[in-house]
Amino acid sequence: MLTIHKILVPVVLADTSRHVVQQAAWLARRFHAEIILLHVVTPLSYPAGILESGHEITARDLHAHIVQRAQQDLDQALGPELDGIAVTRLLLRGDPADEIVRTAREGNVDLIVMSTHGYGAFHRFVLGSVLGKVLHESPCPVWTGAHLEEPPVRDFSIRRVLCSVDLTPHSPHTASLAAQMAEAVDAALTLVHITPSVEMYGPGGSHVDPEWRQKLVGFASEEIAKLQRNIGTNAEVIIDSGNAPELLKRAAEKIMADVLVIGHKLGRSHLGDNGNGYGIIRESSIPVLSV
Repeated sequence: MLTIHKILVPVVLADTSRHVVQQAAWLARRFHAEIILLHVVTPLSYPAGILESGHEITARDLHAHIVQRAQQDLDQALGPELDGIAVTRLLLRGDPADEIVRTAREGNVDLIVMSTHGYGAFHRFVLGSVLGKVLHESPCPVWTGAHLEEPPVRDFSIRRVLCSVDLTPHSPHTASLAAQMAEAVDAALTLVHITPSVEMYGPGGSHVDPEWRQKLVGFASEEIAKLQRNIGTNAEVIIDSGNAPELLKRAAEKIMADVLVIGHKLGRSHLGDNGNGYGIIRESSIPVLSV
């Protein structure tokens, strides 16, 4: 059952967090959910220009200043986007990924909404490593913003949901939650399955074995039809063969999807769908929801 009462939104207090906060706010309004806005101060983070020549400052003073400035930024951040939503602001110290996962677990969070980008090359690297760890350890679904340098300027909404099913035992859960989300926001649902590549390589280059492709597509069609009967859906279906991240991106562009829902292997973190969860997120030009 799709239940979203609490949405945890880790922010880096930069413009790159703004688009995911807007998405979280849209979801919060549609599901009547509370938002927990979290900023984690690490021992190595400090604002540029804090140390001025001629001033002596201890490590404790520096950390206190960091925390004070972060709290001020968090209190002032993203006010208009969150009007009318119940918001709790948290400022924590420590390892960002550990604090995000701990807050989600202890706070009974239903959804984590994160950006895939930070401000500057160092922050992009740190945020990427944090995201990977959160995806690996999160106790709840994880929503990641589109992996784009420049986020879309249009207002966010969900009109079309694309759901990737890899026909593992977790697929009925993935498709069912995608269908519930589509119904809750009055959106169209499309299921997509990417089979292994049917290209064969040999003398003279590569070619596609049509008989093998027909067997793979036929098997997938039967399994998806069975899945849809079991969960009570009648969604459109796309079946393709090859590189999952690239073809999921192409399918999303084809139907103009607003969010891509992927599954993960039970007990194997949120990096599962076709073994390419993080690759799918990095390739995607729309938000990805890993359930």
